[in-house]
Amino acid sequence: MEVNGMEGNMDIESGPGPSSRVDYLHNSHYPVFVKQKAYTFDATGNYYIKEWDLSSGKGKEFCWYHVELPKDYKNLTQVAEYLISVLCPPLKLQDILSLVSNGPFCGHIDGALVFRVNSPRPASSKFTFRIAARVTKNSVITVSLGRIPRLGFSPANESLLSEIPAVENSGNRGRQGIVIKESLLESLLTMNHSEEADNPVPRSVSNLVVHIIDTHVDHLQDVVTVLEMELDTIEIDLDKGGFGLKKQLLDERTFPKMHLDLQRLLQVIAHSEQVFPRVKEKCSLKDWFAQEDVNALDELLGRIRRLKESVGFVVNRVTALQAGLDSWQAEQINRKLYFLSFLSIVFLPLSIITGVFGMNVGGVPWTGQRDPETIEGFRYVMILCAATLGVVLLCFIFPVLYGQVAKWRHRKQLKSCLSIRWRSFAYRAGVYGDRAEKVGYLRL
Repeated sequence: MEVNGMEGNMDIESGPGPSSRVDYLHNSHYPVFVKQKAYTFDATGNYYIKEWDLSSGKGKEFCWYHVELPKDYKNLTQVAEYLISVLCPPLKLQDILSLVSNGPFCGHIDGALVFRVNSPRPASSKFTFRIAARVTKNSVITVSLGRIPRLGFSPANESLLSEIPAVENSGNRGRQGIVIKESLLESLLTMNHSEEADNPVPRSVSNLVVHIIDTHVDHLQDVVTVLEMELDTIEIDLDKGGFGLKKQLLDERTFPKMHLDLQRLLQVIAHSEQVFPRVKEKCSLKDWFAQEDVNALDELLGRIRRLKESVGFVVNRVTALQAGLDSWQAEQINRKLYFLSFLSIVFLPLSIITGVFGMNVGGVPWTGQRDPETIEGFRYVMILCAATLGVVLLCFIFPVLYGQVAKWRHRKQLKSCLSIRWRSFAYRAGVYGDRAEKVGYLRL
C-alpha cells in the first residue's frame, strides 16, 4: 500500500453505519464543485454518514451538516447562491447572509446561535480563512472556505499515524506495508495535531462546537508553522551570503508580500478574539452546553492569544530581514556610486584639458596662432570661464557666509542686551554708588 499525499488519507469518509457518501453540487449554473458532508451522532461515541436533508436529531441524537466552499469563487454573491441552493429550505435568507458575510459576528438568529470568522478576499490566498456555524440544540450547520484539516471524522483503524511506515527511497522499495513519500512526511512534520481518524467522536453538540473551533485554531497554527519554517530556510540561505538569492528576494518583493499576508492572518486572529469569547459567553447560558466544554473554550482562547504573540514575533523577523536586505541594497548602490565618482575624478581633468584646447578661438597656446586680430580670444574666454566659476562658487559659499554673519550679529545683540541688563541691575543695587543706602532694600 502506498500513500502519495495527505488527501489520500485525510478524506476517508466511512463510519460504522451505512457506506460512505460525499455529495457534490454541480450543474450548468455552477462552474465548480461544492463539497457537502452530513453526519449523525448518537451521543454514545458513534457517528454515521447520513443523507443531506438538513433535519435535526431526535432525542439525544444530533446532526452536523458541513459545506466546503471552493477557493476560486469570484464574489460573495456566487457564494450566497451556493448556500441558498444547498441550505434553503429550511434556512432563510437572513441565515444565509449571517453565514456568508465578511467580518466577525456572533448572535442569535431565529433562536439559533450563529457565529462566523470570515476574511475578505482574495479567496485563493492561503491566509484567507472563512468559518461560520449555526448551532441549535440538535443540529449544527457549518460553512468553511476550502478544506480544514482534521475537521471531519474517519474510522480509528484507518489512521496513518498508527502504522509503521517506510519512507520511499531506493532501500525500501521491496518492503511490505505502508510506504509514504518524503513530501507527505514533510507535511506531517508541520502538523501540530492528529489526523481525522484520531479525532474523538463528539457525544454532544457542545463537544462538536469545541471541535469546530479547535480545528480552526489548529489550521491557523499550521499556517504559522509553515511560515516559520520558510523563514528559517531563508535565513539560513541569507547567512551563506548568496548574491543571487538577495537579488531575487528584492525583485520578487518576498518580504513585503509576506508582511501583507501576516497582516491578513493577524486580522483573522483579531476576529477570532472578538467572536469566540462571545460564543463562550452565550454557550455558557445554554442548559445543553456542558461546563467542561466551556472550560475547553477558555483553553482555546488562551491558544489564540499565544498564537497572536507568535505571529507578532514572525512579523518582527520579517521586518528585520527586510531591513537587512534594504541595508544590503543601499550598500550596493553606494559601492556603485563610489566607482562612478572614482571614474569622474579620473576623467574630469582630461575632459577639462580637451575642452580648453578644443575651443574654436584664436590665441590658443602651442598652436602657432599668431593672428593679431584673434590672439586675445583665448585670454577673453579664460577670463569669462574664471568669472563664471567665481559666481558659481559664490552661490555655494554665500549661504555659509550669511549664516556666519547672522550668528555674529546675534551674539553681538545678546552681549549688548546682557550689558544693558547688568548696568540696570547694578544701578538699582548701588554697585556704582550709595544707591543701596538711599533705597534701603533691593527690589526683585
